Amino acid sequence: MSSSGYSPALVALSVAIAIFAAYTALDLGARARGLAGRPALRWLWIAGAAVTMGGGIWAMHFVGMLALEMGMPAAYDLGLTVLSFLIAVGVTGAAFAWVGRAAAGGGAVLVAGPLMGLGVGLMHYTGMAAMRMPGPILYDPALVVASVVIAILAATAALWLAFRHNSVPEKVAAACVMGLAVSGMHYTGMAAATFTAGAAHDHAGPAIAGAQPYLAVGVAGATFLILFVGMLAIAVDQHRIQGELAASEARFRAAIAAVRGVLWTNDAQGRMVGPQPGWAAITGQTPEEYKGFGWADAVHPDDAAPSIAAWNETVAARQTFVFEHRVRAKEGGYRHYAIRAVPVLNDDGAIREWVGVHTDITAQREAEAELRESNEEIQRYAYIVSHDLRAPLVNIMGFTSELAETRSELRATLAGHPQAERIDAEMGEALGFIGAAVTRMERLIAAILKLSREGRRRFEPEPLDMTALMRRLADATRHQAGTRNATVSVAPDLPEIVADRLAVEQIFGNLLDNALKYLDDGRPGRITITAEASGADRVRFAVADNGRGISRNDHVRVFELFRRSGPQDRPGEGIGLAHVKALVRALGGRIDLASEPGQGSTFTVTLPRGPSMERGAPAPLSIAAE
Repeated sequence: MSSSGYSPALVALSVAIAIFAAYTALDLGARARGLAGRPALRWLWIAGAAVTMGGGIWAMHFVGMLALEMGMPAAYDLGLTVLSFLIAVGVTGAAFAWVGRAAAGGGAVLVAGPLMGLGVGLMHYTGMAAMRMPGPILYDPALVVASVVIAILAATAALWLAFRHNSVPEKVAAACVMGLAVSGMHYTGMAAATFTAGAAHDHAGPAIAGAQPYLAVGVAGATFLILFVGMLAIAVDQHRIQGELAASEARFRAAIAAVRGVLWTNDAQGRMVGPQPGWAAITGQTPEEYKGFGWADAVHPDDAAPSIAAWNETVAARQTFVFEHRVRAKEGGYRHYAIRAVPVLNDDGAIREWVGVHTDITAQREAEAELRESNEEIQRYAYIVSHDLRAPLVNIMGFTSELAETRSELRATLAGHPQAERIDAEMGEALGFIGAAVTRMERLIAAILKLSREGRRRFEPEPLDMTALMRRLADATRHQAGTRNATVSVAPDLPEIVADRLAVEQIFGNLLDNALKYLDDGRPGRITITAEASGADRVRFAVADNGRGISRNDHVRVFELFRRSGPQDRPGEGIGLAHVKALVRALGGRIDLASEPGQGSTFTVTLPRGPSMERGAPAPLSIAAE
């Protein structure tokens, strides 16, 4: 005898249980993915998802079977009924654990989905086997297969929807798919069964029997209690997450305040919308005044158009915005701000909004202006001093020449005098000392004038083939290298940069000259020039030698004006490396030294790939000892 129908109320209750359980479990399972670093909490969420989903599916199955009006008495084997519950919980837990791994990709759903679907089918037919009726249950194989296929496809689709995104609509859709499909699987499986009347079957364990409606309500009540606890856990976790987000936002705002910055947001098109308290605080603009592109009205007139153009270009390119402009303060006057803004993306890669920070750098720019003015004054002072020193130096040189000419007359006058030879020798020695001092002072004055002129020179950045440039410098030292039994090698394919050609040639020409000058006479000299990228926008050039080396105590000193280290047995005034450092800094770079006595030295020059100053801007050189 086949079934005679279903109770509509219990059928509706079974579907509601399935959907409600699916939503709760999928939400719990999705939370486990982001907890790879907290395994205990991750397994807690997976266990909650397994109990909720497994218990919900089992309850749906139980209520669905109670909804069947068979017209004959039925009971349930306790052992098999409990086993069906454990199967549902265990298999769904395994599926959630697999798909919820932090490293799980899209293919994980293709494993977890069929696993969960097969588990649902196994739970269903185990529950059917737990039924104790007067006659045997017969199955239609085609419908049995169809019910299992429905379960597999539904579980796969639900897990894909649930773990693809974490939005509420996605979870609702996944829960509906899962709940309806589990119900469809159950009722397809029930349609595959034919219940026949006959002699009662023996069963090994105790059976559960009772009034179907009351039993269904009891199962449903227990199930909704489990789901309520699950939803409560979600609410508690959501409250925790909100607390962490609030704390994170407070820390972020404190960090912004610590760097004298203000935070603002723009929409996906780059327009300022909504309340912007940070921007209003520095400009005094009202929301009506700064909305859209109204913020540009607070920007300095000379900076407004470039700011908007650069901002629109960045928005179109979806890149990080880095800029600098002057903003009118609400107290009056303009202040300098450095700007950095980044796009915030949705899960699908679309820009949701822009978050930016204006950092007040007025004090820094004022200090830089004062430093430039101070350097210019030093340059002018050096030029004037060195120029004025030349006048008395010329007089000293002239009178020294006259003394040298009168020396022969004095020698003739003192002929026959017992002290004549001593006087002549002492006079010659004194004239030699005076001549050497005058020559040295002349070289120092010439060096100061050279630095002073460099400080007033205007740089002209241009693309530089650094391999060719370095090879030309190496070729220019070929004779000097040959006399020192040294080789100079240049690495191929050095990165190109944009900089002032003469300044770069002076920097590396000086470094090569120094390397050759201070080689160790006891071994063949070896000098190499190499380069490597330093970040996305800088290049690190290295000039290495196997020469004498420099004591660690003198690593800073060698860059000071008129300061030298080691034995003073080579010509020089101690100005070369000071000049190199000033030029490197003027190009927006830095120079570092690594050296050990007897091992050689490596000078590392880090320069921007592109020009670090406006074309034609004077080089901010400083000849002061640093």
